[in-house]
Parts: sequence; C-alpha cells; structure tokens
Amino acid sequence: MEKLGPWTKLNEEEVYSSPWIAVSKHDIIDPGGKPGTYSVVHFKALAVGVVALDDEMNTWIVGQYRYPTRTYGWEIPEGGSPRNVVPLEGAKRELREEAGIVAERWTEILRMDLSNSASDEHAILYVARGLTFHEPEPDHNEELALKKITFSELYERVQRGEILDSLTVAAVMKVKLMILDGTLPR
Repeated sequence: MEKLGPWTKLNEEEVYSSPWIAVSKHDIIDPGGKPGTYSVVHFKALAVGVVALDDEMNTWIVGQYRYPTRTYGWEIPEGGSPRNVVPLEGAKRELREEAGIVAERWTEILRMDLSNSASDEHAILYVARGLTFHEPEPDHNEELALKKITFSELYERVQRGEILDSLTVAAVMKVKLMILDGTLPR
C-alpha cells in the first residue's frame, strides 16, 4: 500500500509493454474513499519539439500521417527522446533527421504534461536559431513532407484550427507571446 497525495495505491500490475509505452493497472482507493481501478500509460521517452526560425522568421513544418488519429497533418519537427538522453540532444536529433536542420543556438521555451489524467507523457519544447541546412534523414518508418513557411503563416494556421498537434499548438502560441513581449532570442 502506498499513499499518493489523496489516493492510496493498493497494487500495480503492468498489463502491456512495447518499445514506446507500458500500460499498468492500479488497484486504488480514490480520494472519496472508494476502491477502484486506475490505468496509466507510461511513455518510455520524453516528447521533444522544435520551432526552427531563420533571420527572416521563416520556419519548417513536417507533414505526416499519424496512425492513432487516422489523419494527415502538419507539425513542428518533433519526436521522442530517450529518458537516458539529455532532452536537448533528442531535440537536435529530431530537427536534423526530420528537417535536415542544424542550429547553433537553442532555447527551451516550454515544458508540459500532455495528458496527465491518463499518462505520464511529458514534453519539452525549444526554439532553434542560427540555422544551417542539410538533407533530412528520417527514420526508416517515417514518410515525411517538409515545408518552409513564415512563422506568421504557421501562427495563422494554428489560430484557424488547421493544425491540431498539441506540441505544435503550444510551441507556436509560446513563440508568439515571446515575439509580442520582446523575449524571443535571436
């Protein structure tokens, strides 16, 4: 038995595991004193995402089909960073693989929990500046399109609801606030 805030965990059993996630079933006593079951999805990697900006405020987005939602969409370069790797190194790898971009200057702009009622997935978002360009090197299981657009256009697409990816929406809104308050790094 383990006390976790107002919850009591009686036991925990892993019911599924893959290279990316594990699902565990917890027998609990809820804050109201009633017994129950709580299922938790554990992500084996951190989510990292990057808004890469050049001196003219252009950025790059990646188009791909996302199997869980059965949709094709556009998002910032993003992916998983193993928990035993410094998150910034994972973000650098994702930007290089998906967009072929290497950046000189990096700024962490946001940390967030993505679905804390059912999972422990955590994300760290960055702005990358001082860009150089190379050929993308996507993973073997990725079919990606790459598009250069202005940050203003990306912001408008988020505002119109055309882009729904949570990392992209959060990063774009944070960068827009940084532009407005003059704190966006050069």
